[in-house]
Amino acid sequence: MRIPDLLTDRLLLRRWRDGDATFAFELYSRWEVQRFLGRTPRVMADLREAEALVRRLRRREDRFRAYRVVELAATGEPLGTVMLQPLPASGASEPLRPSGDTEIGWHFHPAHWGRGYATEAAGSLLAAALDDGCPRVLAVTYPDNRASQRVCERIGMTSLGVSDAYYNTAMELFERTA
Repeated sequence: MRIPDLLTDRLLLRRWRDGDATFAFELYSRWEVQRFLGRTPRVMADLREAEALVRRLRRREDRFRAYRVVELAATGEPLGTVMLQPLPASGASEPLRPSGDTEIGWHFHPAHWGRGYATEAAGSLLAAALDDGCPRVLAVTYPDNRASQRVCERIGMTSLGVSDAYYNTAMELFERTA
């Protein structure tokens, strides 16, 4: 799987660039964004952490991973992020081992919530992954993250109920197959 940059009616989904650290910090230093991310959510503390994140995401880009900044195509204003990556299986040892499944996710700045951007961007990335031969894509959400669950439904994913098979945490699990 090699996902290119993608263009939708309103959005450009592009690879991270060195200059994106300020946006990453603005996004991930907000509790309302971070509260549903990871087993122990926490806000980003400083710009150096954002710079390290951007470097890490750029290095990780390969045939199994796609990390994209989502921006308005007309203006270049960054709105959020979407990603495809290996989904770690629950297990007794850290770091968690890959499950063999692919995860899709999205994180958007609160100023841009409620406008359909997450659905448009995630739907485009999901279609690209399935078109490129990925047989199955999963999404996991915290049980009380109804907004992300609605995005899953809007992009054609099917709820599989609560599962603790990933991240050592009980999550709502969604699936879409090719």
